Amino acid sequence: MNTTVLAPSPAAVVPPRYTLPERARSHLLPIAIALSLAVHCVVLVVKFIPPDARLLENVTPPLEVVLVNSKSIRKPNRADAMAQANLDGGGNTEANRRAKSNLPVVPDETDTDEVTLATQRVANLEAEMKRLLTQSKSLTPVDSRQDSPAPLEERSDAVTKAESVQANTKIARLEAQIAREWDQYQKLPKRKFIGARTEGVVYAQYVDDWRQKIERIGTHNFPEEARRRGLYATLLITVSIRSDGSVEKVDIDRSSGSPVLDRAARRIVELSSPFAPFPPAIRRQYDILSITRNWAFTRTDELVTE
Repeated sequence: MNTTVLAPSPAAVVPPRYTLPERARSHLLPIAIALSLAVHCVVLVVKFIPPDARLLENVTPPLEVVLVNSKSIRKPNRADAMAQANLDGGGNTEANRRAKSNLPVVPDETDTDEVTLATQRVANLEAEMKRLLTQSKSLTPVDSRQDSPAPLEERSDAVTKAESVQANTKIARLEAQIAREWDQYQKLPKRKFIGARTEGVVYAQYVDDWRQKIERIGTHNFPEEARRRGLYATLLITVSIRSDGSVEKVDIDRSSGSPVLDRAARRIVELSSPFAPFPPAIRRQYDILSITRNWAFTRTDELVTE
């Protein structure tokens, strides 16, 4: 009897299972415990806090727009800032600087204050003279030649005579002071202080003609050193003009911060003088006009007064 032995098919062959060695299995538990401890330590150490609301408010950067005082037809190839109009300009410096306005943001009341102070000084002088006059009238002169009513009062009469002499001397001194100050006051010229917002009908045209002449000559003679060094600023200046058009004095009430521009302002007044003589309507009222204005040396190499 023949016995046939069938070989197992390849599909029926089951590969042996892979098992970790006994030594590796013994180290698996400590490794798992170490990893678990590490994860728990990380969770305990790391602190989660909500984001700061103030930082979220400023996530979007602000939009900055520059206001320019001129424009050009051609659009610049590379813009340095946003503005209300195209401006493809050059400048007078190679530094990367942005032009700033020379004019104040809010109306400057300094010129009005200067006019008020000058008017107040005149009022104070008049009040002082009135006070001295009232004081002198309150002191009644006493006759020092009065005879004593009785021999027993000779000592009292001596004191009375001394007081009367002192009173008369004080009265004479006050009257002399009043006369001296009154003479000085009478010699003072009649002056009118004109600020930027105090123009009247009588002298408005004269002041406007003066302004146009100053701006024309100032622009034509713009300081070369200021143009070369890029100096542009504003100063407050008072020009006092006599009735014949000559300049009495020039006062810089607020400096521009640059000696070059301050000297240029005085030079422009010198080149512009003499000015027109006062019209009869002004001459009848005033001897001197003191005109206070802000002078701006602009980046367009112009002198602008206001």
